Amino acid sequence: MLFEQISQKPFFILGPCVMENQELLYTVAEKVAEAGQKYNVPVVFKSSFDKANRTSIHSYRGPGLEKGMEMLMNVKQRFGLPVTTDIHEPFQAAIVAEVADILQIPAFLCRQTDLLVAAAQTGKIVNVKKAQFLSGHDMFYPAQKVIEAGNNQVILTERGNMYGYNNLAVDFRNIYDMKAFGHPVCMDCTHSVQRPGGAGGKTGGDRTFVPMMALAAKAFGADGYFLETHPDPDNALSDGPNMVKLHELDKVLAPLVG
Repeated sequence: MLFEQISQKPFFILGPCVMENQELLYTVAEKVAEAGQKYNVPVVFKSSFDKANRTSIHSYRGPGLEKGMEMLMNVKQRFGLPVTTDIHEPFQAAIVAEVADILQIPAFLCRQTDLLVAAAQTGKIVNVKKAQFLSGHDMFYPAQKVIEAGNNQVILTERGNMYGYNNLAVDFRNIYDMKAFGHPVCMDCTHSVQRPGGAGGKTGGDRTFVPMMALAAKAFGADGYFLETHPDPDNALSDGPNMVKLHELDKVLAPLVG
């Protein structure tokens, strides 16, 4: 049902980067649910239980798998929202699938066959983020791994390519190229403005460009939009420079649903 919905309407994957605490998730999920009702579009709540690829070993990673699934289930039950989170190891797939409606494959891991197959075998939707070192054409093969593992519910997500050190650039032609495979294509509007590892032991970025990234993706035919959001991103525990301020979320979404 959810995959049919996101295949027919613009869809949004929204939430804070990492699960800092339960109250943060409730605060953001309330706004996500309101957006879905206001615009009559599918919305999915996202947050990570473990940021396994942080720049520094001292960076906050999240509450972990067990506690994270509890927190995500609380959001799902309170607001009636479908939910998603990322997995990093094959064993996590079945555990996360007990709660999540979509399993997200991180960009750095999109070529990991065992991870893709484990996600596919849960029967849940699999959202594969395009690696920063791959083209849109290259994403045929990660998608095919999911399909040949018996699951046709695939989303492909654009999130930019490395452009020298500590910078990303988006080639929006990748959206058009990935759509040719017949899967819904999502634009990750917030991770695309990152400067990986470019802020002294942590990732920097500039949220100023998020609305423009989204509108450019719309022009190239994006089916969905991934945006991380936080009530106080400047004090967030992960990816703060890139997240949309929660009170500005509606202003970013409105032009995308028309």
